Amino acid sequence: MALLKLKERNVEAYSVARHPENFSQLDSDLDGFFGANWAGLTYEKAGEALGRGELSGSEIVIACVEQGDEDDLKPIEVYIKAAKRAKLPVIIVARDVSSTMLHHLLQLGADDFAPYPLPHNALANIFERLSVKREQATASEPKRRNRHGLVIPVYSAAGGVGATTFATNLAWEMAQHTRKSDQRVALVDFDFQYGSVATLLDLPRRDAVYELLSDTSNLDGDTLAQAMTSFKSTMAVLSAPPEAMPLDIVRSEDIEKILTLLRERYDFIIVDLPRALTDWSGTILTEAETFFCLLELDMRSAQNLMRYLRALRAEDLPGEKIQYVLNHAPGIINLNGKSRIARFSESLGVEIKILLPDGGSQVSAAADHGVPLSDFAPKNSLRKEIRKIATTIVDLATEARAAIAT
Repeated sequence: MALLKLKERNVEAYSVARHPENFSQLDSDLDGFFGANWAGLTYEKAGEALGRGELSGSEIVIACVEQGDEDDLKPIEVYIKAAKRAKLPVIIVARDVSSTMLHHLLQLGADDFAPYPLPHNALANIFERLSVKREQATASEPKRRNRHGLVIPVYSAAGGVGATTFATNLAWEMAQHTRKSDQRVALVDFDFQYGSVATLLDLPRRDAVYELLSDTSNLDGDTLAQAMTSFKSTMAVLSAPPEAMPLDIVRSEDIEKILTLLRERYDFIIVDLPRALTDWSGTILTEAETFFCLLELDMRSAQNLMRYLRALRAEDLPGEKIQYVLNHAPGIINLNGKSRIARFSESLGVEIKILLPDGGSQVSAAADHGVPLSDFAPKNSLRKEIRKIATTIVDLATEARAAIAT
């Protein structure tokens, strides 16, 4: 069962242009510097790669612009801003553009520029300046491992199907499994109105969460750290705010920035989502490595899931990331139940790979006591299945990272 779809991150530079063929000389220069470890993309494709989190934060972005781009700068502006938010160095290669346009692009945060055709050693000199700048910045910052955390959202196809219970216990089992390693787990409640992660773990709802969401202009690592709390000194939790807040209080770029900050500090980020679709729902799915969608074997889940999938297709979002999880699934010896699941999957056009057993009254009792299932009922069948999923994710991610590192 492929729970994760990690991509190797061995590209050292990206050359991005609306018409790459107009910058052919640049290709040979980049071959000389990076060999095969660079990629040429259009702004549209580069934006998709950046949104999916395929860039690790160490690549160099070379944004190519030409005179014809002045009539439609928006895609270039959006990409440069996004690349700088991701802390990527950006070099402008400009061909026959006005000084006004070049100044504007540099004001967006670009680190350097060179004219096209490229003068002799122009790129070499820029790369050297960037290297010195990066070394100086690294020397002035406290040492911290860049974790490139995996974002794993959990979504509920219908009310009461157990998505928050699943997300909370999944995160806790992963935190337990990584306890003796250097890996860190965060659980995030993005249901700003009625999120109940704090209730399930008997944690206080912090006013700092309200302050973080209501004023994202000053959002940084320190404000995020102040809003988070710790569960048993093992798992970090960003709970819902004390008071119900509108889901549109944050924008897509705010959610993207929160996830970027979390990725830098944690190896696994489990996100409990609201059922309502928001302006930033697509951002969550795009940023995710894998995406759990919980449902039950009933008409509510079926109809809601069909609506949800139509919404994804309308926005051209990556539905292939979704792992469908059937909660309260019939037992494996229930032949009638197995045939019902098969018909259910076929009618929806999806493949349900994960079946969760009914945990019984112990599940609600654990929630009422504010403790994970592992503490309240360690032998519970649902707890055992969630633990298997958690250990599989952690082990697969650890193996994939080790393979990338070598």
